[in-house]
Amino acid sequence: MESQNIADFPRPVHHRIPNFKGASRAAEHFPRLQEFQMARTIKVNPDAPQKNARFFVLDSKKTLLVPTPRLRTGLFNRITPPPGATKETLRTCATSQGVRNYSVPVGLDSRVLVDLVVVGSVAVSEKGWRIGKGEGYADLEYAMMASMGAVSQGTPVVTIVHDCQVVDIPEALLEDHDLTVDYILTPTRTITTGCVRPKPTGIVWSKISCEMMGKIPILRSLRSREKQAGKDVTLRDEHQHVVETRSPHTAPPSAVRRPCDPPQPEVGEDVPSNSVYVGNLPGDARVSELKRALREHGTAPLRLTWQGPRRRAFLHYQDPAEAQRAVSRLQGLHLGANTLRVTLARQQRT
Repeated sequence: MESQNIADFPRPVHHRIPNFKGASRAAEHFPRLQEFQMARTIKVNPDAPQKNARFFVLDSKKTLLVPTPRLRTGLFNRITPPPGATKETLRTCATSQGVRNYSVPVGLDSRVLVDLVVVGSVAVSEKGWRIGKGEGYADLEYAMMASMGAVSQGTPVVTIVHDCQVVDIPEALLEDHDLTVDYILTPTRTITTGCVRPKPTGIVWSKISCEMMGKIPILRSLRSREKQAGKDVTLRDEHQHVVETRSPHTAPPSAVRRPCDPPQPEVGEDVPSNSVYVGNLPGDARVSELKRALREHGTAPLRLTWQGPRRRAFLHYQDPAEAQRAVSRLQGLHLGANTLRVTLARQQRT
């Protein structure tokens, strides 16, 4: 796509869902699908080539759900345009910036039902077999939705790609947890795949690493629920953990962290659940610069704890819901040349 100049901003398209020239034209097939017309709630991935698909959902007055980037702050955000929004405002809401500014987090207990799913792809076959970026987020998102009861085997899946991304994919590359697609939309075609390969019915915990569990808080919540329900939630690398026999020099069991235990807050830190952690601050950053950026994003906190020498800060909000909204809006925030890391701060255990 790069060599033939088919790719579009952001470039280069390596290691991402590639944007391409003609993406808007490909998305025009979307509202013509009968499944779109019948759907009330549609989940669309947040990548650039699906921007017009998100617009069509909003313009049709349907509920638009967008996954949080890398699932760091939850599973979905519901995009809520302002009252009386014009088409131009809706187009803004469909952008990555709009997703940050006009979104409301959707919790695990929301009992949402998703009627139609749109995913990005790096490559897809006419049989409906799909390859993503290789990080597994689209597969995991669908598996999490299945675990929540938000989707079923009958929930149709659509992908929007350039014609050159439709290729033959050997079935040997597919695994049980891989998501397949029912419709492929390109600038020139609408392809009905007729795929009968089963979609994921839930999270395959044996494919989940401890590292991924540490990065995705909602996975921990889902795992806890499924463990209470009596399901096998053994992780991929847990069976590799060997418990060593204690010796006089071995730390007591309470001091030994199992592979998947989340890291604990530093002693003496007061980190309530309504706080937001902001990391990767530039070494020369000033608190006034951060405050200005927070005001511009509509996320000014009640109180800010500045730890500039440690290149981080904590933002304290009125309640956890407001903190969650701030995290969603601040994803991708830059200060100087640095992309800031913004997550909910851990609650200190007592």
